[in-house]
Amino acid sequence: MTPNHDEKKSLPLGESVTAQDVLDAAERIADGIYRSPCPPSIPLSELTGCDVFCKLDLLQRTGSFKERGARNALLLLDESQKKCGVVAASAGNHALGLAYHGKLLQIPVTVVMPRFAPLVKVATCRRLGANVLLDGETFEEARQRATDIASDDGLRLIHGFDDAEIIAGQGTAAVEILDDVPDADAIVVPTGGAGLLAGVAVAAKARRPDIQIIAVEAAAAASFTASLAAGKPVDVPVRPTLADGLAVGRVGDRAFALAAPRVDRVQTVDERELSLAVLRLLELEKTSCEGAGAAALAALMGEAGQEFKGRKVVLLLCGGNIDPTVLHRVIDHGLAVDGRLWRFTATVSDRPGGIAKLTQVIADAGASVLEINHDRAFSGPEVFSTTVEVTVETADQDHIQALREQLREADFGITSATGSR
Repeated sequence: MTPNHDEKKSLPLGESVTAQDVLDAAERIADGIYRSPCPPSIPLSELTGCDVFCKLDLLQRTGSFKERGARNALLLLDESQKKCGVVAASAGNHALGLAYHGKLLQIPVTVVMPRFAPLVKVATCRRLGANVLLDGETFEEARQRATDIASDDGLRLIHGFDDAEIIAGQGTAAVEILDDVPDADAIVVPTGGAGLLAGVAVAAKARRPDIQIIAVEAAAAASFTASLAAGKPVDVPVRPTLADGLAVGRVGDRAFALAAPRVDRVQTVDERELSLAVLRLLELEKTSCEGAGAAALAALMGEAGQEFKGRKVVLLLCGGNIDPTVLHRVIDHGLAVDGRLWRFTATVSDRPGGIAKLTQVIADAGASVLEINHDRAFSGPEVFSTTVEVTVETADQDHIQALREQLREADFGITSATGSR
């Protein structure tokens, strides 16, 4: 029999979730969770040189793995707790999972979301019937508000990544992964508060002690890396990041105690790498993945990919809830990182034919003009020259370099825009 919430509190943190807890959770939630597939990916294997499989947990009803822990935690409430309801702090996906399964199980749900939470997640959470409060400039501020509500209103606080029931539920993803790819050499796990990492590590290492667990963090919120260095959970500053689901300034105490001795490697990825990973998944896998979910591929496209060349690697694509307006910007940013968009300024003659000459050089180089802005008034002291800002579509970084050289040979003074190479 699974120990209850209070009994779990009395156990040492590093022993508070076992492989059996994860197996029990898998059975408990099976009738309410989509068993997401874990197919091989030919294009990502060709891209990285690894034998890549993608655990598509972004196909859950609310778009992320968080449903697993949410349903497990809700099913383990006693009757009085189910009647009173629950409260949680979440940047979005934990809130969505609780809202959806709270509605299915008829349990009232209140969620506190930080003000930076993606609009699509806020709107969906409300549509699912949860009481949504936007409060706090950081996740920690939102969590404090949720704690106050739990105390004042007598609601059970369900932590998004550090409750034993949540961690056990998230670990069920690893059970499915090893059922589908029993000889996997590694699982790459996006990591914020480390609840998913802890659950996956506990389940996977119990079944396959030799499997490699790779944690991936956003460089803008590398709390697990800092905590490993300190030997305990520590606070880190959090910067805005495309991987908003990983924007946690301190890993969970329980999650850290469970994950730290079981993780084999930790890698951080920056915003350029995240943008490019989102773009690659969209183009090659036809999959719209949020930044947090794409972090797994970002790692494999970097250092981790070099280590696991030719070996079986499972990418846990854990979330697909990316705001459409953000996706548009991410695609453009990814194209720029990939060398397929280039913006530059050029000084041209302001006499007839000046801009025509510029665009002819661009056309001869095989590039395509997407946008051109002509500025006479603020181009400097030369009356008969002007500055134009040009955005062009190119094939890759080599194509940009070739175009740059041809423009200079044609006597155009050019400067790459900020963020362009």
